[in-house]
Amino acid sequence: MPQVEVKNINNQVVETLELKSEVFDYEASETLVWEAVNAYRAAQRKGTHSTKSRAEVRGSGHKLWRQKGTGRARIGSIRSPLWRKGGTVHGPKPRDYTQAFPKRKKRGAVKAVLSDRLRQGRIVVIDVLKPDSHRTKDFIKLCRGLGLEGKILAVDDRSNRDLYLGSRNLPRVKMVPSLGVNVYDLLDHHHILISKSALLDLQEMLSRPIRGGRKAEPESAQQESAEASAAPSAPESAGADEPTQPQEGSE
Repeated sequence: MPQVEVKNINNQVVETLELKSEVFDYEASETLVWEAVNAYRAAQRKGTHSTKSRAEVRGSGHKLWRQKGTGRARIGSIRSPLWRKGGTVHGPKPRDYTQAFPKRKKRGAVKAVLSDRLRQGRIVVIDVLKPDSHRTKDFIKLCRGLGLEGKILAVDDRSNRDLYLGSRNLPRVKMVPSLGVNVYDLLDHHHILISKSALLDLQEMLSRPIRGGRKAEPESAQQESAEASAAPSAPESAGADEPTQPQEGSE
């Protein structure tokens, strides 16, 4: 079972926390992580790019000169794509770049990256992630005391206002809630600074069964169906085994 040390803001180990193997000892292929990153980046695209076709650009539809006899190339409209300020052929139009990505694969990619970061020792767990004040210099002091350098992903509850105000001015630090952790941010930052409560919430969310599958029957219904299948079947009619009496007038 994987374990991680829980420290305080003075970089002293206060306890050792055992984590679930299904979350922090997850093996996955690099292809799954690559697909998750591509789906995340595609979803960030606004898709508002647009160009004008020859039907949308400004200009008259009048034929500039007659078809023959001038010695010039034939032309039908000033809005032709061959002309300057004419329409664009097969240009980009507004579209949605979102890719369908199953929730099961998304969780698998996040668990794979978290497991890799834990093996590399890049996850720093703090019992209470609360700087001395909301000032940026206090947050920098906290990170230096923990020996953190480079890009840092701070994970804690949204109610931690001191952490949010102290880290928002730093371009190499990003704060996200425990339920907002994604595979792109995990790969984009060198260290993950997370509180103990946020780590437990994240672990609970990733180990929770995904809804939408076939619902299991309750135990009482399963027992009733088993007893019904084991009981002998009753005859179709009460007099099925009794001999039939001949009708009157029959020989």
